[in-house]
Amino acid sequence: MTMSKRDTYTPDSLLAVAVQVFNQRGYDGTSMEDLSKAAGISKSSIYHHVRGKEELLNRAVGRALDGLFGILEEPGAHEGRAIEQLEYITRRMTQVLMAELPYVTLLLRVRGNTQTERWAMERRREFDQRVSEVLKAAVAEGDLRADIEPRLATRLLFGMVNSVVEWYRPGARGAVDGEQVVDAVARLAFHGLCT
Repeated sequence: MTMSKRDTYTPDSLLAVAVQVFNQRGYDGTSMEDLSKAAGISKSSIYHHVRGKEELLNRAVGRALDGLFGILEEPGAHEGRAIEQLEYITRRMTQVLMAELPYVTLLLRVRGNTQTERWAMERRREFDQRVSEVLKAAVAEGDLRADIEPRLATRLLFGMVNSVVEWYRPGARGAVDGEQVVDAVARLAFHGLCT
């Protein structure tokens, strides 16, 4: 007995296809028909797994956000001096971004056009604020420059980390090793910020 395509798809494998299509076409530019064609299954088979494309978006950005917020629960994110916490968070953000590249890419591209996108943007702001508090503490402890406004420094730090989605391609010919990227981000960020 052979399995039909519907039987071989799981919620996770369908999500991976949806994220790929969302990243290629944009969420707003993607129809259920596009998802059906990309997955090689009928639209009704997709509806067997999810209520619609917004549920797929919610699962995808939720996966990226869970990865980021999970960092803040790790011991390295709240033990030691604030500068050590900030470097730990920066390294782990870069690792999570690379490990969940398609999901984080999608998260960074949401624009607030749907309820899910607005929720994701609010959660991103919450994450940014929590990291900004660590950065402020490092300034207060005298380990980071005080002449750059903390919110601006946080945005610039995130800008550097988030730019990795634009060029990092694991497995591509001549690709930089992931740990090299993590080390380079940390060195550049903290050499330039430390007093």
